[in-house]
Formats: sequence, C-alpha cells, structure tokens
Amino acid sequence: MCPFGGRLVSGDPSASIFSTAKMVAHALLVEGADGLTLVDTGLGLDDVRDPARRLGRGFVLAARPQLGEAHTAVRQVEALGFDRRDVRRVVLTHLDVDHAGGLPDFPEADVHVYQVEHDAAMARATRNERERYRPCHFSHGPRWSLHAPGGDRWYGLESVRAVGDDVVIVPTVGHTRGHSAIAVRAPAGSSVEWLVHCGDAYFFHAEISDEPWCPPALALFQSTLAVDDRARRVNAGRLADLRRSHPELALFSAHCPRDYERMRAATSA
Repeated sequence: MCPFGGRLVSGDPSASIFSTAKMVAHALLVEGADGLTLVDTGLGLDDVRDPARRLGRGFVLAARPQLGEAHTAVRQVEALGFDRRDVRRVVLTHLDVDHAGGLPDFPEADVHVYQVEHDAAMARATRNERERYRPCHFSHGPRWSLHAPGGDRWYGLESVRAVGDDVVIVPTVGHTRGHSAIAVRAPAGSSVEWLVHCGDAYFFHAEISDEPWCPPALALFQSTLAVDDRARRVNAGRLADLRRSHPELALFSAHCPRDYERMRAATSA
C-alpha cells in the first residue's frame, strides 16, 4: 500500500510529506503435516479486479494499494508450488478488507476467528463497520470456526487455541471489537519460540519499543479508525510488555514494512 504523507506515515525524516509512503499487508503461511494454515489473507483476486466496488472508494483512495494479482495470497501460495486447496485453515486477526478480502479465494478452508469479531462483521452496526466490513468477502459462505472468549492464558493474556497447541488467538481488542493477535509456534531449532502476528494492534514498529512513538499521520489514523481507542492503546502496551519481557517471542505488525523485512530475513535464514 502506498498512501500519501511521506514522513508523516513512514517516520523517515528525510522523506517529503508530499511523497508516498510504503506499507505492507503481512500474511503468514504455515506448513504443517495436515496441510497449510494461512494467517490473514490480504486482498483477494476479485478485489484487485474491481477495487472500488469490493473495497470501497475510501479505502482505495487512502491506502492506494498496488492492485496486482501477484500480490494476492492465493497467487503467492501457488507460486510456492501449492494448490489453494492445500490451505486447510485460515486464521484471521480481524475481518477488515485488507485482512479478510482474500477469503473467497480459499472457499474450502475452515476460517478461524474470534467470535466477537465475527458478530461485529455480520451486524455492521455503525457507519465505520459498514465501511470496513464488506459483505462480498463473506457472501460465498465461509466455513466459519468461531472461538468464544474466555479461553486459556497465553503469557498471562486471555487466549483461545485455534489449531491445536500451535496456533493461538490472543484477543487484543480496540482497533475492532474482536481484533486479535495470532501466535504461531515457531519451528524446532528457531531462535524464537513463537511468531506473533499482531495485526492492527499497532502499525509502526516503534510503538512497542522502550520509547514508544508513532508517526503523526499513522497515530491519527489509528485513533480515528479504532472502535475503542483506549482499549487499543492498553493492548498495544501489553504487547510492548511482552516484547520487553520475553525475547523468545517475535512480534510484528501487519502493516509495518520494517517489521516485515525483519521477519522475512529471520524466517529465510
């Protein structure tokens, strides 16, 4: 995604405020003995073919996504030599268009999501939710696997086991009513124990640093879009505490390009 705003979005002091910034839509593909698990889907094939109708003009104008089929999760899964039917499960941080738009590309997958988030997406009770949740992404009748609140504890936080003991939903509400981080157990021999896809719990890597900071345009965007900004900030603080206290956890945002490059380097080493 290439929004305008330059350093107000990217945090790069050398960038003009009139230049474009770079953001990503970070998904995880997890290979297991019984097939693939996809954490978030990004945009789908139909989204890039008809963006204004499926994503909304507001999203397209603000995010300015690169609309190429090669960027979609399904095409990247195929480029790795798999078939889309090999994706047995999709686990979602939340149901915004840039996280769940690709659901129709995996119609046979079980779709795991926090029940609170599913309920909000189906109700679309506010103007904000009518914009962020698009019925076209769910009209194919996903095979929902809904997870109720009140599960186990994971590093002291409420959690729900989504796929055995290896993929865990960790509610981090605020950005949406049922937003969650998704923790994936790292492969044996890794330098960390868990990869933690934090979705939109924060947008900029320095938000969970020892001296939290976010570029002003991103900070304004987050507070404006959040259904409960206080809860969002509290949960971002909890993630920051996890990062400081547990070096065995690798946390990353869905949209921060620095987090993306760091994680890509770590997982390809």
